[in-house]
Amino acid sequence: MGTEDRHDREYAGLLQRDAAGFLLRCDDGSRYRLELLRTPIDEVEKRVVVTGRIASGAVLEADGVRLA
Repeated sequence: MGTEDRHDREYAGLLQRDAAGFLLRCDDGSRYRLELLRTPIDEVEKRVVVTGRIASGAVLEADGVRLA
């Protein structure tokens, strides 16, 4: 669902926030808990593209978040 660059991929979907942090609800229906270096306040409840890698299970280590 994205392009690979140094084992990173791009994941598109809706950025959501809950009590535990941030989630990405992908266009294909999958959901990932995000591990982020910064807090993407302006992007919450908007369509975004997250660049990163799957760490384990449903955890996505995000290197970047941008509006789609």
